Amino acid sequence: MSTDKSDAVTLTIDGPDGEDQVTLPSGLLEMLAEGEESAAEVVGDLAMFGCAQRIHATVHHSEGGVDEELEAIEETTMDLFEERFGATYGELTGHQH
Repeated sequence: MSTDKSDAVTLTIDGPDGEDQVTLPSGLLEMLAEGEESAAEVVGDLAMFGCAQRIHATVHHSEGGVDEELEAIEETTMDLFEERFGATYGELTGHQH
């Protein structure tokens, strides 16, 4: 089964050092939306989850020691995660240390 590419949403991501775009099927964004969430909010949530997962894995599941800078980045990321979702990463994923 193939999806029609015309039934996709392209979102633009602006950052201090450039811009990118991501195109996703509308149906996927609708499936992932909670309530009346916009496509941008859905992708923002996914970005936050993905970044939190990556820094968590780097700090807690990599072999060898992790420097203080990465630990500080993780702490800030997790604070921002909790601000966005109203719950900790561990509470939402069931993965706590």
